[in-house]
Amino acid sequence: MKTNITSGKRKAESGNAPAARPAGSGRERGFLEVDLLVGLAILALAVVPLGYSFAHERQVLKMEYCRCVADEMVDGEMEILAAGAARNLPDGAQNYPVHARAAAGLPPGHFQLTKAGNHLRLEWHADEKQGLGTIVRETTLK
Repeated sequence: MKTNITSGKRKAESGNAPAARPAGSGRERGFLEVDLLVGLAILALAVVPLGYSFAHERQVLKMEYCRCVADEMVDGEMEILAAGAARNLPDGAQNYPVHARAAAGLPPGHFQLTKAGNHLRLEWHADEKQGLGTIVRETTLK
């Protein structure tokens, strides 16, 4: 058996070979970076408008919810008044107090009852213009 002894230097083995150059030239890598930037720009152009539309839709839904709550409250109070609670009220326009807990969820506003003989008109007005408008119910007492 013969052994090979080197003078302090090891022979290059497969694990010690110099690192290979990455695939593709610098020009190809630059194209990939531009492609990535274009993709991010397209994504941003698609996502940012969606964010704004979701925020706008949230505001619209909140206003519709408030309108529905006010509708239900005016309907309920008008039923109570038509059932006989309005017989003892004086004629003319007056603020109408509502004791429903749901009124706390409404924007600032007030209820107004107008009685003219047997004719009743109950309205809810928002104090600030917020797109809700006025909710009105009218009935005639029997």
